[in-house]
Amino acid sequence: MKHLILLFFVCLQFNVLSQEALFYEKPPVFSSCDSVGVNDLQKCFNSAVYNHIHDTFKIPEIVKKEEYSGHVYILFEVDVKGQFKVVYVDAIYEELKKEVQRVFDKLPIIRPATYNGRPVFKQYSIRFNVPFEEVVVERTEESKVKNVSTIETRVKKEFDSVNTTLINYENQAYSSQLNIPFTHADYSKFDRQINLVGTNSHTASKPFVYQDVSKYYDFNEEQAKLKQDRATWAGRKLWNEHLVQLQGKDYWFTIDPIFDLEVGHDSEADFSSTYNNTRGLRVQGGLGEKFNFYTTVFESQGRFAQYFNQYAESLKAFGPDPAVIPGRGIAKRFKTDSYDYPVAEAYLSYAPVHFINIQFGHGKNFIGDGYRSLLLSDVASPHPFLKINTQFWKIKYTNTWMWLKDVRPEVTEDGAFLTKYIANHYLSWNVSKRLNLGFFESVMWTNTNNRGFDINYLNPVIFYRAIEFETGQDAGNAILGASAKYKINDHINIYSQFVLDEFSLKEIKGGERSWANKYGYQIGAKYYNAFNVDNLLLQAEYNRIRPYTYSHNTIATNYGHSNQSMAHLWGANLSEFIVIGRYHYNRWFANAKFIFGVRGLDFNDGIDNFSYGSDVYRDYDDRPFDTGVEVGQGNKTNVFNGNLQAGYLINPASNLKIFTEVTFRDFNPETETASTFKSNTVWINFGIRTDLFNWYFDF
Repeated sequence: MKHLILLFFVCLQFNVLSQEALFYEKPPVFSSCDSVGVNDLQKCFNSAVYNHIHDTFKIPEIVKKEEYSGHVYILFEVDVKGQFKVVYVDAIYEELKKEVQRVFDKLPIIRPATYNGRPVFKQYSIRFNVPFEEVVVERTEESKVKNVSTIETRVKKEFDSVNTTLINYENQAYSSQLNIPFTHADYSKFDRQINLVGTNSHTASKPFVYQDVSKYYDFNEEQAKLKQDRATWAGRKLWNEHLVQLQGKDYWFTIDPIFDLEVGHDSEADFSSTYNNTRGLRVQGGLGEKFNFYTTVFESQGRFAQYFNQYAESLKAFGPDPAVIPGRGIAKRFKTDSYDYPVAEAYLSYAPVHFINIQFGHGKNFIGDGYRSLLLSDVASPHPFLKINTQFWKIKYTNTWMWLKDVRPEVTEDGAFLTKYIANHYLSWNVSKRLNLGFFESVMWTNTNNRGFDINYLNPVIFYRAIEFETGQDAGNAILGASAKYKINDHINIYSQFVLDEFSLKEIKGGERSWANKYGYQIGAKYYNAFNVDNLLLQAEYNRIRPYTYSHNTIATNYGHSNQSMAHLWGANLSEFIVIGRYHYNRWFANAKFIFGVRGLDFNDGIDNFSYGSDVYRDYDDRPFDTGVEVGQGNKTNVFNGNLQAGYLINPASNLKIFTEVTFRDFNPETETASTFKSNTVWINFGIRTDLFNWYFDF
């Protein structure tokens, strides 16, 4: 083949037709022509193009096989940046067009043509005779100021000049501004690497973007370790690849189906089985290097363990729909005892400069290093948000604005749910190579007096507490918080959070345990590669939140969304101790979680209807007393929740897993009421799931 092409080019005549060069204009210049005199620059340019074609062009097999006789016409330009662009190709074979584009894509960037010392674009045409007998390169006749006919000629060829050539897919997601889907189990795989002593990482504001984590963890290398040798298309798509993965010169995207198909049995339920049937689609991609997009659509029907169904129905929104599925959204009735709950999540991610990422979407966010967050958690339903992450020096600063809904009947107007807003900012500071400190502030407000979204809170660096006073103390609800993390070594770190809703130093000094001291704290530890076992993570965490934290004396300015808390999923008036173990080996994984807790619930029995501080949606003015307030007051309830899970990762690209799990739950209140009663559950479950988000069942 190479000898035939060489023979063709030996016999090839190469002629140049152009106007005589004038002293005030220069043609484009290849680097190899730098030493050539001005009068010979055009010839040198033509020769360089000829040599490139000679060395690069390959006659398509179909052209030779069919003994085609005809011609190829190419219109191309060298723009003001010195880049070659194919404007139009006229050829009978699509293979010839693709080969022309491939040849021109390999041309280097050169010094552009100039007119009177200023860079200008130049157009040229090439005519090929097939079989190859003659090639002519000539400059088109265009004025230095483009006339209408030149523009019309070019734009009429614009559609055909669009580069449709695909290149090999290279997993560009792993270096993009896309979020790494936030699941505690999957984040544990790289948690040690981003927490090594001496790294300048910031690990509290989640989800992370791939570009930030890829500095510490090689996603491509880890996926290569898991790759299975599959020769067929079906085998590759099932075990290794996205269903659709396409990449062009300035874009890429992938498409994957979503499944969450589960079946199980609840020992306490009066129905035969539990199930979940989720089908959906995930599309993600990028345009250029700075812009990415992501969307998922879920269509689901399910019936869960009895305790979970009862809790979902206790969250019921105004209207005919029977439940709010925790973490997912409003559900309508499906058949007689199941739920239908569609969900959509999506966001746009843009990085105008390397130290700023802007996201606008519908989803969830999380702040913290633990399993729980007392500042901002992902336990509630998805909601609209705008988030800006700014990272420089040893600082990461996260601003998040959220649009939430209060779905209770008492705040609904004309059948529409009440809209409320949250603005928060979180500053993470790496004080040293071991110590990180974080500072958090949040404010909630509603459309009081047609206030709408208060523009005051768009300021990313202002103190919200001061704005709250300016707009009226009861017009909003501000929360302060802090966090800390210390890396003892590469294998052990400790972390903590503190949240402050209201605080009275006088009441603390009085020692009377006032209701006004509304705060909570968290302390935890992680042990990576525990006991020298690679990929084994052990975690212990303690959380304690005083009564009435996150609640307010106005009806809607609580820290909640769709009848769910935006922090700890139990609300407040609680203490709990959590032990977690996570392990993975190749595609196999196993997780264990044990939660021991105490909650102080309301009685609501018609005699004692006071708020004891657990329900963040209740007005704290409904309290039974002002002093002697302590965690666990009210209907004290001991809770145990254990979960064991094991499974296999089917496809690392889509994160499709097959798993089995068993959940043990013991819920033991001191007093049984119509809504609070003893429960002892063993829930066994089997399923196949595309694992994209945390879903909490430990109520």
